[in-house]
Amino acid sequence: MNATEKLRNLVLAPYIIKATALIGKQRGVGGNQFRHALATMTILLDYKYFDDPVLLKAAVIHDLLEDVPETDENELRSIDDDANEVVELVLEVTRPITVGKEDYLRRILERGSRRAKTLKVADRISNLTDLHRDQYNRKEMSDYLLQTEKYVLPLAVEVNADMAIELNDLIARRRKQMNLLNSPGLLWF
Repeated sequence: MNATEKLRNLVLAPYIIKATALIGKQRGVGGNQFRHALATMTILLDYKYFDDPVLLKAAVIHDLLEDVPETDENELRSIDDDANEVVELVLEVTRPITVGKEDYLRRILERGSRRAKTLKVADRISNLTDLHRDQYNRKEMSDYLLQTEKYVLPLAVEVNADMAIELNDLIARRRKQMNLLNSPGLLWF
């Protein structure tokens, strides 16, 4: 079966149904976690990860255990034949509340599986796409961009050179926006 046929036969509906629990979970940039989860999956599709159903399914629920802690992990594991691998990948990219963001990203960089690294890069591309100055102050944005360069960009370089190019472009655009906002007479809508 070629990649297109694999994608045609991919069953995502049970994972999307589980991910609807994210609809009420707001994001700091607006919208909700459900849209972000689907956007993360579409980024993977855009980079032609058609033939990795575990990665695509995990993308749909990658924030579920973190944002909806009452989610029944055993119920997730019974969805389909891929479910155990999907849940293990989701657990690998789920940040424990006791672990700081940089330590978490460092762990993925140093010991993460290839799938975890790829998923984290797609997740950060989605986050940067949604990162706008009206939601974060200059320091928060700058810190987030530095964190992306330090931890996520090396992941992208390792797993997908084209994703690394997109991350670099997003970082540069966000920095340019931050500099433009300091220009006198510029209105921000």
